[in-house]
Amino acid sequence: MYLHIGNEMMVSLDELVMIIDMESSNYREATKEYLCYAAWDKRVVYVSDNTNNRSIIITKEKIFYSPISVDTLVKRAQM
Repeated sequence: MYLHIGNEMMVSLDELVMIIDMESSNYREATKEYLCYAAWDKRVVYVSDNTNNRSIIITKEKIFYSPISVDTLVKRAQM
């Protein structure tokens, strides 16, 4: 199964590790460091422009910044 994350992009649910709500900004310092390292390592993909990102989708290989809310992504994954 695949999860549509916006802008005609999909990720495999088998590859999905974590979805982070950017609006809460409540994630740990270690997660922030990992995201910085992933950006440095060029594993970050912006699904749309950087101004309206609402969630971070972490997979085994890449990190996606998506304009779709965590609630919507979770509902889509459960379908």
